[in-house]
Amino acid sequence: MLRPIDNYFLQKEEPFKSCLQFLRQHILSMDSDIKEDWKYGMPFYCIHGKMFCYLWVHKKYNQPYIGIVEGNKLDHPDLLTEKRARMKILLVDAEKDIPVKKINLILRSAIRLYK
Repeated sequence: MLRPIDNYFLQKEEPFKSCLQFLRQHILSMDSDIKEDWKYGMPFYCIHGKMFCYLWVHKKYNQPYIGIVEGNKLDHPDLLTEKRARMKILLVDAEKDIPVKKINLILRSAIRLYK
């Protein structure tokens, strides 16, 4: 029996599936304190029990993204606020190479907020 979080990734179509699975493993590898959880029907990543980021697919742009919970405390030109007060998102084009250096820079900045 699959967990809902595993089912979420498996049910996605390519290229979203591969992109999201890479992001999942990459986020978990960023810090040993990051734990995966299933909240609000989506994969969330927590640090010390506090929500850190999540993965989702943007309906308007039809692209996977990393949602940064404390995004309002980060300043990076590629982070989008849209209509959110607290969170910002980083769109990831599943058709192109994943911008690992950019993701690392943003996630490391966000991790520092929890340490």
